[in-house]
Amino acid sequence: MRRRRIKPDELDLWDQVARTTTRLVPPKRSVIADVPRANKPKAMKPEARSIAPFTLGGGSAGREMRDVMPSVPDRLRAAPVKMDAKSYKFMQRGKLKPEGRIDLHGMTVAEAHPALISFILSSHGAGKRLVLVITGKGGRREDIGAIAPQRMGTLKRQVPHWLTMAPVSSAVLQVTESHLRHGGGGAYYVYLRRAR
Repeated sequence: MRRRRIKPDELDLWDQVARTTTRLVPPKRSVIADVPRANKPKAMKPEARSIAPFTLGGGSAGREMRDVMPSVPDRLRAAPVKMDAKSYKFMQRGKLKPEGRIDLHGMTVAEAHPALISFILSSHGAGKRLVLVITGKGGRREDIGAIAPQRMGTLKRQVPHWLTMAPVSSAVLQVTESHLRHGGGGAYYVYLRRAR
């Protein structure tokens, strides 16, 4: 159905009726219309910044990887002294003679772990108090990756950890790096508890 056009005489009639009527609801006043245009805040345009081209690993260029874990000697020095303080000082100065020694230098991790456990338990059973565990300082190997860099001396790092684990942890009282006369950084003094 097509809409018909309104005739001019019908528009005149409508205007006459509209002039004689009163509006029931007053028109809403616009708050924005009352504010002068000069006081309106101007929209802030964002500053255009140039962004440098992105390259993978570009921010780390020239930075050196840092190992946040303290070294083994630092951790052993920070450990509390559990043995007699006088004996501890003598031991650190190299004046206590080890009653037994084991040389793990040159062994693989798979060979060294059981050998260390056997040595510590047999020494403790024999009533020995101070034993020397020689690990070697560890040689430099070629570093093959940034994700898992190679550290020096696998046995040097593992032996103190093994001594805190069962079954030898109940026999071990103190572990410290040995004095230069007994191997320095390549060996550990292991002070054992008294056998019961």
